[in-house]
Amino acid sequence: MNADQALELMKHLLEVTMMVAGPVLGASLLAGVIIGIIQAATQINEASISFVGKVMAVLAIGLLVGPALAAQVVSYTKNSLTSIEHVVRG
Repeated sequence: MNADQALELMKHLLEVTMMVAGPVLGASLLAGVIIGIIQAATQINEASISFVGKVMAVLAIGLLVGPALAAQVVSYTKNSLTSIEHVVRG
């Protein structure tokens, strides 16, 4: 395995990581901002409201796109395991 192939494997790893973590982190961020605006407008400063809202958003994303995210992780894992032979022989 040369340096270009190793960089390609690392690039693919980072792409899959961003595609899997992105929707979950984005939903949590969006829920936090919306709840923060509502709390500022109503002057209710309770940390548990924000926490529960973020958990609900992450659960909703997990239910909606979880199977697609899991399929990407499984596909990446299969590709990684099948490429072990090329990495070792390299």
